[in-house]
Amino acid sequence: MKKGDSLEMDIQGVVFPGKAWGMVPVGEDERKCWVKDAIPGQRVQVMITKKRSKKIEGRILSVLQKAPEEITPDCPHFGRCGGCTFQNLPYATQLAMKNDYVMGLLEGAGITGFEALPIVPSPEPQGYRNKMEYSFGDDTPGGPLLLGLHEKGSFYNILPTPECTIVDGDFSTIQSAVAAWFAHGDATYFHKRSHEGFLRHLVVRKGKATGEILINLVTTTQGTLDGEAFVTLLLGLPLMGKITGILHTINDGVADMVKADTLAVLYGEDLLHDRILGLDFEISTFSFFQTNTLGAEKLYSVVRDFVGDTQAEVLYDLYCGTGTIAQIMAPIAKTVVGIELVEEAVDAAKANALRNGLTNCTFIAGDVMEKVAELTDRPDVIILDPPRDGIHPKAIFKIIDFAPDTFVYVSCKASSLARDLPFFTQAGYRVERVQCVDMFAGTVHVETVVLMSRKDK
Repeated sequence: MKKGDSLEMDIQGVVFPGKAWGMVPVGEDERKCWVKDAIPGQRVQVMITKKRSKKIEGRILSVLQKAPEEITPDCPHFGRCGGCTFQNLPYATQLAMKNDYVMGLLEGAGITGFEALPIVPSPEPQGYRNKMEYSFGDDTPGGPLLLGLHEKGSFYNILPTPECTIVDGDFSTIQSAVAAWFAHGDATYFHKRSHEGFLRHLVVRKGKATGEILINLVTTTQGTLDGEAFVTLLLGLPLMGKITGILHTINDGVADMVKADTLAVLYGEDLLHDRILGLDFEISTFSFFQTNTLGAEKLYSVVRDFVGDTQAEVLYDLYCGTGTIAQIMAPIAKTVVGIELVEEAVDAAKANALRNGLTNCTFIAGDVMEKVAELTDRPDVIILDPPRDGIHPKAIFKIIDFAPDTFVYVSCKASSLARDLPFFTQAGYRVERVQCVDMFAGTVHVETVVLMSRKDK
């Protein structure tokens, strides 16, 4: 067997997220061959892409036989779209896979002896996303202008997704209308290699509880937008929700990310409103807010339950975003302090606390790694909700040195969590409870909440 060979293989196992394996012949022996996006029980045609002494990798050419549990996905874009991975499995099976993956990582990191609570499913396995970031591009060199999501396995190809099943129907209406409007003009999209072109992204957000819609068109300065006509187009669409803001963001940067050199409000205001657990939140186009609103209520309810009813003198919410957790915890603490890197999110957190009548919350803009060194009060509880990469190595010891009675770690990437937790156990903390919360049905992602207590308490 050599690179480029094609052969048949039975999928025998999966290492979440998205790495599966089967056995292939190598001389007189058999070895594992790793492939992406397969499920146990499938028989697949594989092309060998890497053959090394320690690892063999392949790419699936076709599925010859479905797995016993495999189902037909509801989404017609599944398979080509890079957004979802496991829509071809029953939801209960997805939940079990995610939970087993997290628990396996923690065991591998030496984290044992805790109470493992059942995974919490998403209240809505479909139509749950309250934000989508679409990209302009094409699917063939020189092809027609398209607006959608990145095709699986491609950095450049764009796939229109008008029938996506994990978004609200208004998103698809807006996506299709904007794509058709620009396709009939002479606007170009921003090429990642040449750095030439006008259209970059379309960001759509919708409040689950309010129905308010915020639309943000991101372009470069290499073109002209007829803002009045664009607003007329959007306001004329048959939507279930109500558009409260239409924005035009200019971004001339090279990186393929949504950020603003300048931002203009074409219509309405630059924010929308939503509600979580009875609290009102203002959300701007750049604010972090959980993309599954009803799932976020489940997640934050777990956090609140883990903290318990003990009245804390001081509670820190590190990596606080728009201050959602801080405000939910405010009734059980005398003082709540949140730290967040994004200054705009901190401004929103302050406004949200004021809106909700919470006077015991203070929010600080800055890097957690730097700002924790400026805090002087010893907290009773610290809640950690870091980005996907986890806690910065230079910050983790500063955080542990506060020596609170309780830590609650909220993780959106279990491998980062498994890397970080041993630092806490070595510092004298015991992992008491762990519970996964599924916020991203159909995908490989899952949230995990961990309760830690000091061993000497």
